[in-house]
Amino acid sequence: MGTASLTLERVRIAIGTSVLVSAFDLHVAPGECVTVMGPSGCGKSTLLAFVAGTVEPLFAASGRVTIGGEDITHRAPERRRIGILFQDDLLFPHLSVGENLAFALPPEVHSRAARSAAVAQALAEAELPGFESRDPATLSGGQRARIALMRTLLAAPRVLLLDEPFNKLDAKLRHDFRRFVFDHATARGLPVLLVTHDAVDAEAAGGRIVTLGE
Repeated sequence: MGTASLTLERVRIAIGTSVLVSAFDLHVAPGECVTVMGPSGCGKSTLLAFVAGTVEPLFAASGRVTIGGEDITHRAPERRRIGILFQDDLLFPHLSVGENLAFALPPEVHSRAARSAAVAQALAEAELPGFESRDPATLSGGQRARIALMRTLLAAPRVLLLDEPFNKLDAKLRHDFRRFVFDHATARGLPVLLVTHDAVDAEAAGGRIVTLGE
């Protein structure tokens, strides 16, 4: 269960002479979701990339990122324990559903029995029990989205970043998957940072809204 907060201090993001984000401070408590909104090109997704440690070289980014008071600003992305969901589910097409989930398990879950149990538990939580051997290509959009979230959570992240992950779903699936994501994040006490253009997404998140580019 997560108990760490996410804090951003004096974050500045620029591209060339254009400053997208300036002196940005934010604190996200455990179990809280903060939504970042603003027009296209205002730096929303780049802000998430800064938190994740994956900012493209063409951007000049500075500032400080801490999780539970621990400075991770200069830590490699794979050592930050930050989960992120995108518009695309990014499931590996050459792996089964179970193998996709097992791929995310941390090294300490190393025995075959423990890994199988963790995958089975994730599938049960996704309401897809027994799907271990299924080809991801045979899943519906909603099923793929749920597997993508469970794969992210199996990696035991301390923070969850959401980069418009609901955009490609139809209205019914979007509603259901939003609730699925927020319920699981809240149950784990994860601080969540959501980027969206959609006011309904922001309302469903139920937390504060920060607007960039104003």
